[in-house]
Amino acid sequence: MIQLIFLASLFALPADTFGAPTDIVPVPGQTISLLRRNQFSRDVTEWGALAKRQRHNLIAKYGGLKTQKRSTGYNLIIDQEYDSDYYGSLAIGTPAVSFDVRLDTGSSDLWVASSSCGTSCGSSPAYDPLSSSTFQNLSTSFDVQYDSGSAAGYVAQDIVQMAGFSVSNQGFGVVDAVTDDLLTSPLSGLLGLAWQSLASSGQMPLWQSLASSNTWDSALFAIQLTRYKNDTTAQELEPGGVLTMGYTNSSLYTGSIDYIDIPGTPSYWYIPLTTLTVQGNSITIASGTTAVIDTGTTNIGGPASSIEAIYAQIPDSQPATGEWEGYYSYPCSTTVNVKVSFGGATWSISPTDFAFTQTSSTECIGAFFEASTGSGAPSWIFGDAFLKNVYSVFRYSHSSVGFANLSSIAIAENGAGGTVPSATIGAISAAVTNTSDAPRRHALSALVTDSLQTLTHLDRTHL
Repeated sequence: MIQLIFLASLFALPADTFGAPTDIVPVPGQTISLLRRNQFSRDVTEWGALAKRQRHNLIAKYGGLKTQKRSTGYNLIIDQEYDSDYYGSLAIGTPAVSFDVRLDTGSSDLWVASSSCGTSCGSSPAYDPLSSSTFQNLSTSFDVQYDSGSAAGYVAQDIVQMAGFSVSNQGFGVVDAVTDDLLTSPLSGLLGLAWQSLASSGQMPLWQSLASSNTWDSALFAIQLTRYKNDTTAQELEPGGVLTMGYTNSSLYTGSIDYIDIPGTPSYWYIPLTTLTVQGNSITIASGTTAVIDTGTTNIGGPASSIEAIYAQIPDSQPATGEWEGYYSYPCSTTVNVKVSFGGATWSISPTDFAFTQTSSTECIGAFFEASTGSGAPSWIFGDAFLKNVYSVFRYSHSSVGFANLSSIAIAENGAGGTVPSATIGAISAAVTNTSDAPRRHALSALVTDSLQTLTHLDRTHL
């Protein structure tokens, strides 16, 4: 049941806030109850540990259906720990049980902690296979390695619901062993939003099951992220934006969407990186350079030589040490202006997002950091520090990523506060059956390119 205070807040919003097509009644995948967390604080040491984990995890990650009806839906996003992470919610099983999961366009596996995981999975809700009448154990191992730990279990199938859609026989990892601190409450797992060829489980991702089955009005999903890092009154959890499935929300962007095609076989959401300027000065970008668009990474990683060139444009910047290895410090009094192009329009990164955190009264750590992604992988990873500045669209049918300028409505949501949604079970507007045969053969998609076959792919937790 939707609580009255949430209904009141919805009625106070402009009529077009959710942006659903006018000829379809939008049916959200979640109804919302209220949750407000206590003030969260993090000292410089904790920020340093967070930065170190992010850089190591990114290097580890990139280094080495039958349709009943077409429809649209949306899933409200939560901003965790001052823009460090963004998550949504879904439901699994019969009867359905809801879970909060990290939203990650940089990987492709869905996995959740199981009821047999024990204390290592923390206090977050866990998936109980014995409680679901539609659960199927595929008797295939599932093992995800991280720089800071690992998660292991087995591959299963069940009904998965999200944003008003239901997918039967959706494959995912049921995790019954994780290393300490791999899951942070209230998260129960991770939802990969990249392409099947990257899935270590061999499973078709949830979004791809829906997009390929002609279920959506448009074969795409879109993401708008909020900013709270510069809000001194921000809580540990804040409203984080919205994930829309099957449509773009025209109330959240202005102008046209600039689409850039994936230059090869879809795997990551990767696109050409053509120009980058800092303080008005161009940074050399080699021909053929590509960048992954990754909601699961907080900052922006790139080659060491390029990162050095970026900070060379900022007086008194210098390489950081210790926990901050791979990052650079610079005077907080300096306003850093960055612009980037992926072959079409030029996009600005806010100076607020360039400043990852402050380590002293005068020194800040920049969001751009050194990352070696390995042979065959895209050399740049553009995470939330960039994505908070644009409306992002991920298109299936033409394998492309699109960006548009944020509207005044979207910008007004930054630091606006409000109630934080927690997942409950909503109504279903459309359902499909995942007919992919990859689960039983435990085979990767035939679309995997030679370069990706030689790439050691290790998923990671995100910051």
